[in-house]
Amino acid sequence: MDGVVVEGSSTVDESLVTGESSPVEKVRGEEVIGGSINRTGVLRVRATRVGGNTTLAQIIRLVEEAQASKAPIQRTADRVVNLFVPAVLLVALISFAVWYWAAGFSFQFSLTVFVSVLVVSCPCALGIATPAAIMVGLGRGAERGILVKRGEALERAHRITTVVFDKTRTLTLGEPRVTDLIASGGEKEEVLLYAAIAEKNSEHPLAAAVLREARKRFRRIPEAQAFRALPGGGVEVRYGRKEVLFGNRKLMEERGVDLAPLKKLLDGLEEEGKTVMVLAVDGKVLGAIAVSDVVREDAREAVEGLRGMGVKVVMLTGDNERVARSIASRVGIEHVLAEVSPAEKAAQVKKLQRRGEVVGMVGDGINDAPALTQADVGIAIGAGTDVALEAGDVVLVKNEVLDVVRFMRLSRSTMRKIKQNLFLAFFYNLLAIPVAAGVLYPLTGTLLLPPPLAAMAMVVSDLTVVGNSLLLRRLRLG
Repeated sequence: MDGVVVEGSSTVDESLVTGESSPVEKVRGEEVIGGSINRTGVLRVRATRVGGNTTLAQIIRLVEEAQASKAPIQRTADRVVNLFVPAVLLVALISFAVWYWAAGFSFQFSLTVFVSVLVVSCPCALGIATPAAIMVGLGRGAERGILVKRGEALERAHRITTVVFDKTRTLTLGEPRVTDLIASGGEKEEVLLYAAIAEKNSEHPLAAAVLREARKRFRRIPEAQAFRALPGGGVEVRYGRKEVLFGNRKLMEERGVDLAPLKKLLDGLEEEGKTVMVLAVDGKVLGAIAVSDVVREDAREAVEGLRGMGVKVVMLTGDNERVARSIASRVGIEHVLAEVSPAEKAAQVKKLQRRGEVVGMVGDGINDAPALTQADVGIAIGAGTDVALEAGDVVLVKNEVLDVVRFMRLSRSTMRKIKQNLFLAFFYNLLAIPVAAGVLYPLTGTLLLPPPLAAMAMVVSDLTVVGNSLLLRRLRLG
């Protein structure tokens, strides 16, 4: 069920539904989403939506609608093959009639021409031109951890003009980590130790980030006394004879802690989209710790790679504008759509498609599933939710964002092979059928293609198409 808080305050982890790693503070009057997890306090909630009306149910419905509305790809080769066989039969009959009745040649000669035209024609070369290249392309992708679930996606991807990235757990690791340690009149190690002591018994996700960093530097983190969580603010503990307060600015201001020595630094860190927690000991500010979601190492390279291929890059996130802009600037993305709900993500993809863009969507969470399905090509991160993996056309098994670029290269190379195969198949038939029909015989008096040679030529055309497709195995994806 979804509901609204009528009593209490707490920190709620909504990452299962919204995909955002940072916990959200909930107080009276605010909405809570079914599927989110209460972390620190106690909430009394009045149900407002149940069953099929909940946010989660709406996301599932959006996925189903998008799947139903996606049209299957049409192959030019399929349409040509449908006309090819009757056309060849017609050419063979005309050839027989011309040689037998018009030119007056023997029945055996005319029949030989008729059979040669039928044998030398190769609809199978046209028929396998596309699937042969796709099958090799799918195998090459699988070798690199790029699992293409639908062959059509490999074809569509070469036309992608815009790639839309989700932020959390796609461009970022989705796990808050300590990025800055600030000391005011003391040592950074001391600030981290006091913060770890304060947060040792806390269940808050940001506390986990502080403790993770502290355990890298200290063998043991001492126990505090009189631990008290302050929902929406931070924690308060007693360690020895010292009173330790660790939390946000609002908490410090309520307790009368002077933040003047750190104000400029705190403002700068918050402008970068980082969550800053201040440490005060016995009423005096000792330092601060900044925590932020960490950008994936290959995210910037992936964005630059896509731009180099002439593809626009957009970031789509439910996070706030400031954090979104901060992450976007670090990876080189200029177009940002922030504070977007799960339902609106699919709508934003539709909006891009209405402008004529061919959209590839990259995401990992339940909230991304409608957009993944709505996009022309949905690309799911392998470590994502089952719903996202099901909705996506492509799964990046290695969880590397750079694999998006590799997939695009694979798609474009596969399409080149398909076009080469179609050209070879068309060229062969355009050359072989007239020769088999005897158009050169009046000029040379000898140049005619008997059925055995016609059969060999037909086999060679198939082998040419298959061999050309197999060259994809040598493709370097980077």
